[in-house]
Amino acid sequence: MNWVVGLTGGIGSGKTAASDYLETLGVSIIDADKVARSVVAPGSFALAQIAEHFGEQSINQDGHLNRRYLRSVIFDQPEEKDWLEALLHPMIRSQILMDLQAPSSSPYVVLVSPLLLETDQWTLADKIVIIDVPEALQLARSASRDQASIESIQKIMSQQLSRVDRLNRADFIIDNSQTLTELHQQLANLHSTLQEQTLSKTVQQLSRDTRETD
Repeated sequence: MNWVVGLTGGIGSGKTAASDYLETLGVSIIDADKVARSVVAPGSFALAQIAEHFGEQSINQDGHLNRRYLRSVIFDQPEEKDWLEALLHPMIRSQILMDLQAPSSSPYVVLVSPLLLETDQWTLADKIVIIDVPEALQLARSASRDQASIESIQKIMSQQLSRVDRLNRADFIIDNSQTLTELHQQLANLHSTLQEQTLSKTVQQLSRDTRETD
């Protein structure tokens, strides 16, 4: 399997801005959010199961998942959140694993996921990168971007790993509290470091393989 770098951070931290820039450097990106959307695409088994369990109001008129309705249900009913996760997380993980195993010309592959550390997705990563911002900035950016209430954003944050716990799990920390230019510079430095580590691992593996065939 490709060498995998897991990239995550709290809501409003700038995960997409970070992964978009790494993609311009030639890095292959696997976006867990996109995988999650594909799993519940119109006509999918998962979407049919959700409609049966939560009712037809969980499906929009265009046939897509009514995310706003479903979000309101699971926030208020933890047992429903557990049911939904039990259905979707294995499917999402299976598809991510298939994508990670696909051939790539990139020196490493980035798995960007908001739930990297909250699920077992972290076990798929060789290194973990945290995009970090203060919680007050998370709230401000998310409210501006999503036109959501502070209360609803705080609910989302309460269900994510705390900032302290995230940072304790990091191999690399990217501070995204400043300008986009500064974010890109940190990511360029990180890319160089990861390329070096990938090359070192490849050399070690080749050396090990050579010894085993002697």
